Amino acid sequence: MTSPTSDIALPPLGSFDHQPRTRLVFGVGAVERAGELARELSAKKALLVTDRGIVAAGHADRVRHALEAAGVSAVCYDQVEENPSTRCVDKCVAFARAAGIDAIIGLGGGSSLDTAKGCNFLLTNGGRMQDYWGVGKAKLPMLPLIAIPTTGGTGSECQSFALITDERTHQKMACGDPKAAARVAILDPALTLSQPARVTACTGIDAIAHAVETAVTRRRTALSLVFSREAFKLLVAGLPRVLASPDDLEARSHMLLGAAWAGTAIENSMLGAAHSAANPLTARFGLIHGQAVGMLLPHVVRFNARDPEVSRTYADLAVNAGVCSSTEASGAAAGRLAAHLQSLLTLAAMPPSLNDCGVKPEHLPSLAEEAAQQWTAQFNPRTVDAADFRGLYEAAHAKR
Repeated sequence: MTSPTSDIALPPLGSFDHQPRTRLVFGVGAVERAGELARELSAKKALLVTDRGIVAAGHADRVRHALEAAGVSAVCYDQVEENPSTRCVDKCVAFARAAGIDAIIGLGGGSSLDTAKGCNFLLTNGGRMQDYWGVGKAKLPMLPLIAIPTTGGTGSECQSFALITDERTHQKMACGDPKAAARVAILDPALTLSQPARVTACTGIDAIAHAVETAVTRRRTALSLVFSREAFKLLVAGLPRVLASPDDLEARSHMLLGAAWAGTAIENSMLGAAHSAANPLTARFGLIHGQAVGMLLPHVVRFNARDPEVSRTYADLAVNAGVCSSTEASGAAAGRLAAHLQSLLTLAAMPPSLNDCGVKPEHLPSLAEEAAQQWTAQFNPRTVDAADFRGLYEAAHAKR
């Protein structure tokens, strides 16, 4: 038996103040408890915020019936748009105000949950979404919110931020406030079975990016890293299976819970350069968010891994998820992590380069300038400026 030693390198532990705001209800069939849970929040008339695809899949009716069985009436706003804008939120607010609701239920992907949160800001505190860009700018209480995700992706159900695009400037605004967090998140893996294959792939890659980025940001803590590590382990195991067998409910469960854990990590750690680089691609070229962030992520990992401490964290992430062995040096392990992320992109049938997405070399300088101005860039573990972003875009643009 080896003797204990005092010379083992210990990672620094950042301070934190964790205040769980969202009750998690997880399991197949959990959506049937929506009415019971709404009643516990004293809801009498709820606004169901969703999109037409979710209505067509029958999920909205399931939630409505569960609410009505518990004595809670419901009205449905089904006009949510992908990457919701201020105009989309304004329309939802007008609908909610006319209906006289006392609770909000977001049902769908991140766009539905963000629209529900945005509506809550304006319905209770007034003004415009631009007034809440930042953190903690809502002065009045908000209505109780129940979040019911139907994709294993954004983790928005575990976050207090609404991501809303300014209709005029196309700038994506992160509007956060502790009061905006869902009181309850219902995680029912069966609801994700209706996802189209493309949505499964893009949201799954997005969730993996959340786990990887949150693990190394400047704001990471011992607590956030627990969620990042567990999320990554669940997601990298679940995504290949769910892509190969869309009806695999166990794999869907891994993806949904992994996305929620990654969302919890975001709430405690924030994101980094991959998301900063993805936002201008989505705004200017219409790339799906998960695709955009996924294409940049391996290059960001290689960029950040030049920092020895970050490289060790990447190695820990990779080893914990079985991506590589514990005997590999941290630099090699970080390289294996980047390569594994690249292989997942291939498995998800993502385009091999930005060039294949219509992005031209002459676009890269302005994209880099925009990326450097994104909010999450400041949390990247290595300082990243416009010149660095240009290098990242060039790497992602090159044919492989």
